[in-house]
Amino acid sequence: MGKETTLISTKIAGVEIPVIYERSALIPAGKVRLIFQGAGNVQDGALIGRSALLEELLNRGSKSRGNVGFAEALEREAISLDVSSGLQTLSFGLDFLSEARDSALVLLGELVKDPNFTAAELKKAKTAIIARILANQNDYDYRAEELLDSVLFAGTPLAQSKLGSKEDIERLSLKDIKQAYADALQLKRLIIIIGGDVELEEITRALDSMLSHLPQGQPYEKPTFQVRENPESKSDYAPTQQAYIYFGSPLYVGDLAKERYLARVAAFILGSGGFGSRILEEVRVKRGLAYGAYIRFYPSTYTSYTSGYLQTKLESQDEAIAVVKQTIVGFVKNGATQAELDAAKKFLLGSEPLGSETLSQRLTRAFSDYYVGLGVGFSQKELDQIRTLDLATLNAYIKAHSEIEKLSFGIITAPESSPKTKNQSKK
Repeated sequence: MGKETTLISTKIAGVEIPVIYERSALIPAGKVRLIFQGAGNVQDGALIGRSALLEELLNRGSKSRGNVGFAEALEREAISLDVSSGLQTLSFGLDFLSEARDSALVLLGELVKDPNFTAAELKKAKTAIIARILANQNDYDYRAEELLDSVLFAGTPLAQSKLGSKEDIERLSLKDIKQAYADALQLKRLIIIIGGDVELEEITRALDSMLSHLPQGQPYEKPTFQVRENPESKSDYAPTQQAYIYFGSPLYVGDLAKERYLARVAAFILGSGGFGSRILEEVRVKRGLAYGAYIRFYPSTYTSYTSGYLQTKLESQDEAIAVVKQTIVGFVKNGATQAELDAAKKFLLGSEPLGSETLSQRLTRAFSDYYVGLGVGFSQKELDQIRTLDLATLNAYIKAHSEIEKLSFGIITAPESSPKTKNQSKK
């Protein structure tokens, strides 16, 4: 991938813009992504739900064509244009057949310059978001994960729900949305991804014409967020026959380039590797407490943490939590075995081609590596790190990270008045 997917740059209105590019003529189609940093719900502040509402509105076409007219124009030439808002980004994703390239770029430019920001569309967008909020009240996995986030990332924007509450959405104005959009679209915060059966110069020339009206702005300084170190549990109640248990802990990272592969292997052995992983073996195979259980590590430059999940019977809730805690303590204390390391290497190295089969996968991975400062193509270097990893190095890493034992929990369970939960611990 490193030799095929490259990092170059282009100039728009005098600003040097990074471009992640891969030419692939396998299919007569192209992709363009415009990713603006410094947007997303991290920037919402007190205006919770603003990025979600902005995303909803941007997916309603341009003002000149309207929602239906814009959708019809896309459909006529099999063009896909989707806008998504992440934690720290606002992204425009364009996919098109090579023969429809010009039309696709015209529609992208139209959306960027003239989004459908009207009072009528804002009302419809609010209705759609509120419907999702209400539907999520019956999604106990969603609620448990939000509870965990509110504990694990307390005091940071990551503790906030992206959608917010019904009241949060209702109080947002069209002015709020327009301001969020204006703040997001700054040239010095833009990263471009281009791929497929397209001529690079033709795309960059069109983008220069499309985006040159945007302000230069300021480069984005990525914030860092601390994860709770003092374990805490938070429970909420629902008419459920199962307990939905999400858990997480801090994960300290010094040098991401030297540690990410270690975290990846350790997490696979502890809980992200499916059958054979420690947590699933202890929770399901040995005790039959849950159908599935996992824990994953998320090492990053802006916040690093672990996150896991299991679902169990109400009467088994406390036992399942205790087993998870004991398993992690034992893992830190004793480390991995050579057999576990060999199995992890075999899977991670063997499955790697599956994660880079498509152009979209390769571009996404290249962007992810670039965004966290590792550079395009780092994932290939990471495979070499995994291939040469020895047990002593892995276990030294595991034993140095006792912070993963500091588990916080977000739990959706039945009301404590229920006979099945009378012996469960309180919030």
